[in-house]
Amino acid sequence: MSDSRLSSLPSVDRSDVAARLREALLGAEFTADGLLELLGAPAYAALARSEVVPALRATRGDTALEALVRLFLLQEPVVRARVEGVLPVDACVESGWLVRVGDDGDEVAATVDVRPYGGPDGEDWFIVSDLGCAVGGAGGIGSRDEGVVLGVGGASTTLAGITVRTPVAAALDLGTGSGIQALHAAQHATRVTATDLNPRALHITSLTLALSGAPAVELREGSLFEPVGEDETYDLIVSNPPFVISPGARLTYRDGGMGGDDLCRTLVSQAGERLNEGGYAQFLANWQHVEGEDWQERLRSWVPRGCDAWIVQREVQDVTQYAELWLRDAGDHRGDVAEYQARYDAWLDEFEVRKVKGVGFGWITLRKSAAAESEPSITMEEWPHPVEQPLGETVRQHFARVDYLRANDDAALLAAHFRLTAEVVQEQVGLPGAEDPEHVVLRQNRGMRRATKVDTVGAGFAGVCDGTLSAGRILDAIAQLVGEDPVALRDRTPVQIRLLVEQGFLEPAR
Repeated sequence: MSDSRLSSLPSVDRSDVAARLREALLGAEFTADGLLELLGAPAYAALARSEVVPALRATRGDTALEALVRLFLLQEPVVRARVEGVLPVDACVESGWLVRVGDDGDEVAATVDVRPYGGPDGEDWFIVSDLGCAVGGAGGIGSRDEGVVLGVGGASTTLAGITVRTPVAAALDLGTGSGIQALHAAQHATRVTATDLNPRALHITSLTLALSGAPAVELREGSLFEPVGEDETYDLIVSNPPFVISPGARLTYRDGGMGGDDLCRTLVSQAGERLNEGGYAQFLANWQHVEGEDWQERLRSWVPRGCDAWIVQREVQDVTQYAELWLRDAGDHRGDVAEYQARYDAWLDEFEVRKVKGVGFGWITLRKSAAAESEPSITMEEWPHPVEQPLGETVRQHFARVDYLRANDDAALLAAHFRLTAEVVQEQVGLPGAEDPEHVVLRQNRGMRRATKVDTVGAGFAGVCDGTLSAGRILDAIAQLVGEDPVALRDRTPVQIRLLVEQGFLEPAR
């Protein structure tokens, strides 16, 4: 991309102006909490759907905050006099955050979108993006500019929520976009590297970091792992890549430019050699469901040697739904009908050639482990149900349980002490008046919010687990109560204990 393309953006060399602008925005309560209070929940939620009319109606007053919302979030010019007492207007114009507009130059307009964003510990951050891209999805920008940089969307917040947030020495954000993942990583990583194929995205990331008062991040231009040296390794790799499976690479922000799901496969398969021992690589991805092929086997082949994996399929769309989703994302449905139909047809041609019957979307987490060299743990599941974000700690605990179960055979499990994890409830299902329930369900109210059926022994065992008695002692007591051979019960129950530990219903007590 030429320098002239970047010249339309605010300068990255004037950090003093970014600091003054940040101070002014905070002083006017242009924050996530301030917006929610000003706009109200319905209008605030409408912004996430790219609907601005409720927010425009809520900002018809004359306060400084209303003017800033219109200026930086809704892209409405405002009279200069309305913000002169709030913003360092001359400095913002000089450094490119604002431009003079109107017949007499008595109005100013923002050159980029600025969206307040609340950090995990209450930080007030600001995500910078191209005009028209601060809220919701792409909103039909595909007809405007293939190199446009989006702001915060559902995918980026999902990835931020599932990322493991332990202190690390080095983190890598591949395909940084507007910089939200790098911003999060900078809070718990000593060194952060952010890459992107689009130089405009790197420029905007630098603006996001400066306006958010974040630590410095090293920015590198290039695709996938190309900008990373062969000997560079990381404790955390995150990526919300351009994962859309499309015919061609028309839109940089979403289309990977490789055939089918090859971009996601390449990213996942190459991540292992870039991870330090114990390090995590976490991605959002799309994958093909191909006729005559098990999708789980397809993804299993992506997992690199020396890594454990947890892959969660959140959604599957048939090829027509998928094509329509991304055609609408680009705004193609609003243009020429013949052109829209031709693009739709090309999408279906691509899927037909590849024998694709559907496309899955979900999360892929890798964890580098020496034990995985000989005994990898690869967990794959479909989980379209609601979860409780953030899930980073849930992800970390999943792999901790993998290590525990791999290191302990059935005899060790029977000798171990367990506790029922917090906020697990028991449900009994059966006909009214029946002496015994048809089945018993344990349900989590946190994290993945799992539910699992257990038999009466499993329910009794889980209910008694408070860390006091060993698993074997508990089973012996249950055997005496139900009149069962304790040896037989000890033989058959470790499978159920292992499942309850694996799914997070039980945890080792010591």
